[in-house]
Amino acid sequence: MDYLLRAKQLEKRLSEIRQDLHRHPELGNNEFYTSRKIEEILKDLGLEVRRILDTALVAILHGNGTDKRVALRSDMDALPVTEATGCGFESENKGIMHACGHDIHMTSALGAAMLLSENKQKLKGDVVFLFEPDEEGSGGAQRMIASGALEKVSAVFGGHVSPDVPLGSVGIRYGKFYAASDVITVTVHGVSCHGATPEKGKDALLAASEMVVRLSSLRPSSGDRMVLSIGEFKSGTACNVISDYARFKGIVRTLGNDDRQQMRDLISSTVKEVSDKYGVKSDLELGFSYGGVVNTEKETKLFEQSAVSVLGKDKVIRITEPTMTTEDFGYFIDACSGSFCSIGAGCTEPLHSPYFIPDIKAAVTASAVYAQAVENYLNLS
Repeated sequence: MDYLLRAKQLEKRLSEIRQDLHRHPELGNNEFYTSRKIEEILKDLGLEVRRILDTALVAILHGNGTDKRVALRSDMDALPVTEATGCGFESENKGIMHACGHDIHMTSALGAAMLLSENKQKLKGDVVFLFEPDEEGSGGAQRMIASGALEKVSAVFGGHVSPDVPLGSVGIRYGKFYAASDVITVTVHGVSCHGATPEKGKDALLAASEMVVRLSSLRPSSGDRMVLSIGEFKSGTACNVISDYARFKGIVRTLGNDDRQQMRDLISSTVKEVSDKYGVKSDLELGFSYGGVVNTEKETKLFEQSAVSVLGKDKVIRITEPTMTTEDFGYFIDACSGSFCSIGAGCTEPLHSPYFIPDIKAAVTASAVYAQAVENYLNLS
């Protein structure tokens, strides 16, 4: 099947689906309207659908032959953003908007389901469609995996719309793609005294300030990109009083598990060294957030070749630098293998902007590429 030609023929239907989903955005773990609409479409296509985690969906398209399974994932949740696109199908839920393109992601997965359901007799295995809740919040990937969503699945594919990729194109990245992110919270306890006699106290503000400076200069030994940002700092009550308390918060973004662990160790040792220097006590909270996305070689090569066969070589871009933004798709890859791509959005506004409104042709492109990649993966000998 010529998946791109067929996807273009389905554009009107895909546009209707996208506009409906865009008009009815829902925040994480509250995607009840969204999941109900998706479930109706998938069942009409003849897929086996089950609901988990209240709003998450796992749908199976049964092919022919083997028990091989490949998955395609879409996120579903929207953001607490007031829309200002003037697109003609604006959000009807006040203060909530699909400002990150998840409406296009869902439409793309549904478009792929339509294409593959028309061609299922040629699929040597099953396709599992994963519709994930709360990607923008605490994440749904880990909870879906724990609920058995990846049972028998050997690879997973997915993507995210990007203003940096031209419309009608996809971006491919081998290896490290999205960053892991860990939130840092440090509370420093000192001893207060009058500013005229600082030797009688232990300056929590000064100690915390040195911590911020030293943390900001840390780098992983790999030489890979890393971002450590301190965005909040609170201390002090008066200009002539040595503060006995300081608290700052930030986030560290790293690429790959090795750099992540090394930076966590460096942060812990730096906080301790500065605390000892100033004689203060410090409480470090170093949380775990998303683990980043590291695409696997075999699946990325297959996805790239599939995209070239559908779009042409000039429409498949190799992304040379990883992004320091985060995505919980990495949990799916870590549980099996897979590849995540960038999809040309056809919109220059940044993600999470109240003006962000990708072109429906982004979903047409993604639907066709996804369908071809899934077919090629299943039909590998």
